[in-house]
Amino acid sequence: MASSTPSISHLIATSINDLPDVILSNVIAAITEVRARNSAALVCRKWLVLERSTRASLTLRGNVRDLIMLPTCFRSVTHLDLSLLSPWGHPLLSPATPEAAIDTDPTLIAHLLLHAFPSINSLKLYARNLSSLQPLASQWPQLGKVTLVRWHQRPQLSSGEEFSSFFSECSNLVSLDLSAFYCWTDDIPPSLESHPRVSESLTTLNLLNPSFSEGFKSDEITAIAKSCPNLKEFRAACMFDPRYIGYVGDEALISIATKCPNLAVLHLADTSALCSTRGDPSDDGFTSEQARINIPTLIEVFSSLSLLEELALDLCNSVRDSGPAFEILGSKCPRLKSLKLGQFHGVSMPVEWKLDGVALCHRLRSLSIRNPGDLDDIGLIAIGRGCSSLSRFEIQGCKKITMKGMRTVASLLRKTLVDVKISCCKNLSAPASLKALEPIKDTIQRLHIDCVWDSVEELPDCSNGGGLAFNLRGTHGDGDGDGDEDEELCNRKKKVKYSYDLNRLYEEMNGHGKTWDKLSYLSLWIGVGDLLTPLPDAGLENCPNLEEMRIKVEGDGRLLSKPSDREFGLTTLLCYPKLSKMHLDCGDVIGYAHTAPAGHMDLSLWERFYLMGIGSLRLSQLDYWPAQDRDVNQRSLTLPAAGLIQQCLTLRKLFIHGTTHEHFLRFFLHTPHLRDVQLREDYYPAPESDMSTEIREDSLSRFEAELNRRQIPD
Repeated sequence: MASSTPSISHLIATSINDLPDVILSNVIAAITEVRARNSAALVCRKWLVLERSTRASLTLRGNVRDLIMLPTCFRSVTHLDLSLLSPWGHPLLSPATPEAAIDTDPTLIAHLLLHAFPSINSLKLYARNLSSLQPLASQWPQLGKVTLVRWHQRPQLSSGEEFSSFFSECSNLVSLDLSAFYCWTDDIPPSLESHPRVSESLTTLNLLNPSFSEGFKSDEITAIAKSCPNLKEFRAACMFDPRYIGYVGDEALISIATKCPNLAVLHLADTSALCSTRGDPSDDGFTSEQARINIPTLIEVFSSLSLLEELALDLCNSVRDSGPAFEILGSKCPRLKSLKLGQFHGVSMPVEWKLDGVALCHRLRSLSIRNPGDLDDIGLIAIGRGCSSLSRFEIQGCKKITMKGMRTVASLLRKTLVDVKISCCKNLSAPASLKALEPIKDTIQRLHIDCVWDSVEELPDCSNGGGLAFNLRGTHGDGDGDGDEDEELCNRKKKVKYSYDLNRLYEEMNGHGKTWDKLSYLSLWIGVGDLLTPLPDAGLENCPNLEEMRIKVEGDGRLLSKPSDREFGLTTLLCYPKLSKMHLDCGDVIGYAHTAPAGHMDLSLWERFYLMGIGSLRLSQLDYWPAQDRDVNQRSLTLPAAGLIQQCLTLRKLFIHGTTHEHFLRFFLHTPHLRDVQLREDYYPAPESDMSTEIREDSLSRFEAELNRRQIPD
């Protein structure tokens, strides 16, 4: 008689460790968040081995003198980031000098790095002098991808001399990123021309550096395109302004298209477009001087670059009637997924039911439009109809669009749109922007708005019959259904009267209530002296999953008298229970570094105003850019700022993008969980160590040593 008792093997539960090692390693390799990977490595020895063997990228932190602490268990790492070693900006591989605070042997450091990371083929490094790369280049002959960082002054060398030696040492380069490396524009073309082997092997070249004063000229762009015929990704800061000699125009664009036909990513931006300063919302978007780029030239370029997947043309001067060029772009570049345009007009000008311009780029996933002078609600809705798969949408400096048009686009893209940026639009204040995005408030994940506070009561109530409907034939409809709803977005066989009733669309989705369920990242722009306190009342009162915020403050505080309110309003953010990361950027706030006139505030008082209440937030990471006095090139943490940041007891990481004094740093030793503090002068020109008492390398080293000696509770 067979026993009915189940066998012992059936009683043993199956666990994830029963998976074959190959499958389990693929599962662990799919984890991208660093702390999650570290947690996985702590499960057991088997998981530790699998996590280490699948780790492909690693960023090293700590002091360069602590080489004995260099980890040796990440031997499978292929990408190594050394740009954040402390002291930040220290020449890691430069020969030691008698006055150097840290005595290091470049050959020894290179040998230890090779021993710890034998498989490196991609490197990111802060390099004061490119000749210091020679020891690493000889240790890693397979090095093919290099990202260089430098915000300090360029060495006093002749044009091209610095890169000539670099290309001689790194002869196997396929990717070079100089987007955060200060140099001269005329350093690069002659170096590429004199090293044809390196130039021809390059497939990725990033020269999109905001520190360039003018950008690359037409002959320099032509020389780069001629020297690097196999480029697949090319990004460069250019000078498009026709008032200057050598401006980039038709000839340079055609040379790129003809010399580099395999381009999949092309990003050309004027240096003025790279600055983060907000424009004037009252500006109509049209410039007095037109760019020297003709529509036939754009058509020829787009027809030649059929492999394009990402295109950005961010100009400083207007290009009018550009719609036909983007119709060709949509038809000739079937792989195009991302498009960014600046100062292009006529991008969407539909007549009756017919889509045109950018609206015919149906496969777009990301679209950014800046200063489109003639784009109105009808054109914006046409883009929403034609680009029905957009997951990311940015609109900046558009004077004619309103809440009605933006709300209709949000309704049309409610199934795909998760990332939105609305900036510098005259009719879209913060309350209006949030009202317009209500149809996607339960799905949107990332959002940027400008904190321009208008009364919420002035906005129409869309959920109670605001009468917000659009007829794409050019008149406003009443939502009475007198036209047929289009089933296919691009059906050209019959004329249809499109009427979108926002009330009906809102009612279809009204089950999500007032919660921004999936919003995890929020970016805000706010003018100097304005308050953050109206943010919840504007429509963001309920964001249960908001984890990260970026707040950028901009303006000249010298023009303002002392605010009547004591604090900026950071305590308002207590309504977001999961908020743990914050970027507070006051770097574009200008003030008096020393004594301010009567009735005004100096930089220390401005910092007290903006940081008051930060101790009440449960932040684990803070990036802070202090306000500055441009007359003395000073961006330094003041005593009130250090005292207020110290009160944030849950901080684990603190990055100050500026300088400070050693005795101010000691305040942070009283923050119990703090384990990583760094000063980064990542603005040009970064102050030199021998010219400032604030960033002495030995001072930072003493502070870091004392910080590392503490016991961390967790």
